[in-house]
Amino acid sequence: MRSKQAPIHSGYGEQTTAREALGNLDLGGAIAIVSGGHAGIGLETTRALSGGGATVIVGARTVEAARAPLAGIARVEVDRLDLLDPASIDAFAGRFVASGRPLHMLVNNAGIMAPPLVRDSRGFESQLATNHLGHFQLTARLWPALRRAKGARVVSLSSRGHSRAGIDFEDPHFERRPYDKWRAYGQSKTANALFALALDTRGEPDRVRTFAVHPGAVVTELMRFMPQDEIDGLLTRLAGTTFKTPAQGAATSVWCAASTQLEGMGGVYCEDVDIAVPVDAEATTLTGVRPWAIDPAAAERLWTLSEGWTGLRFNP
Repeated sequence: MRSKQAPIHSGYGEQTTAREALGNLDLGGAIAIVSGGHAGIGLETTRALSGGGATVIVGARTVEAARAPLAGIARVEVDRLDLLDPASIDAFAGRFVASGRPLHMLVNNAGIMAPPLVRDSRGFESQLATNHLGHFQLTARLWPALRRAKGARVVSLSSRGHSRAGIDFEDPHFERRPYDKWRAYGQSKTANALFALALDTRGEPDRVRTFAVHPGAVVTELMRFMPQDEIDGLLTRLAGTTFKTPAQGAATSVWCAASTQLEGMGGVYCEDVDIAVPVDAEATTLTGVRPWAIDPAAAERLWTLSEGWTGLRFNP
């Protein structure tokens, strides 16, 4: 059963680091996959899970480029994964499932933000295709390994950006409305939250629990599509915001992936190493989760569309 969208008063906060969120938990023998686990928040997620004893498989578009930042981190494997390429996703997941290993933690971390309008080979808008559909397909293909773990967690990185837009079910891929890169980003981040909600209802019988995560405001290469003047303007508008280090940004991901505080829980949106507070649609606060990102009906509607777009169904 979906957990209540309300803080559990974890004892952590916005300055907690990923390693601190893990505490003394021993992850020896556990296996994790972290998409984009070689840069920014993903790298700190990999570092913390490895530091706890887990084996971490990092999915990266360019394997050779990922090796340097991961050098010196124990128990790390790197494999090619391009979330905008369905064939690459199938190949990555197929190799892992064929290994016969269980998957205890899947961190759907990789993503893109605010690029110009680009469509994938299917004609889908790139932010929704990469941030949501790529991870939808990846999770579906890895489902046998997640079930094999007999107790697994799936963590999907959403964002405060979800407050910019819900899902436009009439035109999700900007085929008729003018493209707005920020509304497209917000839509994709809402999709990440709704995916966690819908997946949790399906995974609970197999002890696969899922969480959506807002990592906090962190300056990373996610801004690579933005011109410098736009970055400067964004940082000016966010004056007064507490920016996190990548290690602090990874804390909620690691907590959701491994913490015993969340045993038996799932289907919630988290931030600052706790379950977030739901807020009104008109809220001006920078924290909390908007109603369209935790709407079960919207989650089911998006799930059905995602199955149709990808041609995939999760095997029971």
